Amino acid sequence: MRVMAIDYGDAHTGVALSDPTGFLVGTTTTINSWRQEVVVAELAKLIEKHRPEEVVLGFPKNMDGTDGRKAGLYRELAAALEETTGMQVILWDERRTTIDAHRILFNQGKDGRKRKKIVDAVAASLILENYLDYKRMKQE
Repeated sequence: MRVMAIDYGDAHTGVALSDPTGFLVGTTTTINSWRQEVVVAELAKLIEKHRPEEVVLGFPKNMDGTDGRKAGLYRELAAALEETTGMQVILWDERRTTIDAHRILFNQGKDGRKRKKIVDAVAASLILENYLDYKRMKQE
């Protein structure tokens, strides 16, 4: 079961896909646009190409569990993507994924410019990894 995870950002949106078994994080990519309609169109193309069974959107939560200040924007993206593709979009807590992605890239020796270009794809991978772990634990 292939799963797609999305890390929606102001100017860059990271996308990660699991392998066909839904067990491992496979490919990642970045959509470089701040315009929601462009992001939705590009995501729809990726969904058409890769045919995931589930789409997971990282959702901003505050550390106390309440919705983050951009929650409404993320709900709008989810609704637009659902309308465009006909797929349900699962909102998934993304707390600390971008921070962890920056730390991973820093530890790999990536400088600030290089990190900025790929951090959203790495964050999408972390969202996907967390979601896949949750699904595995739920099945046990």
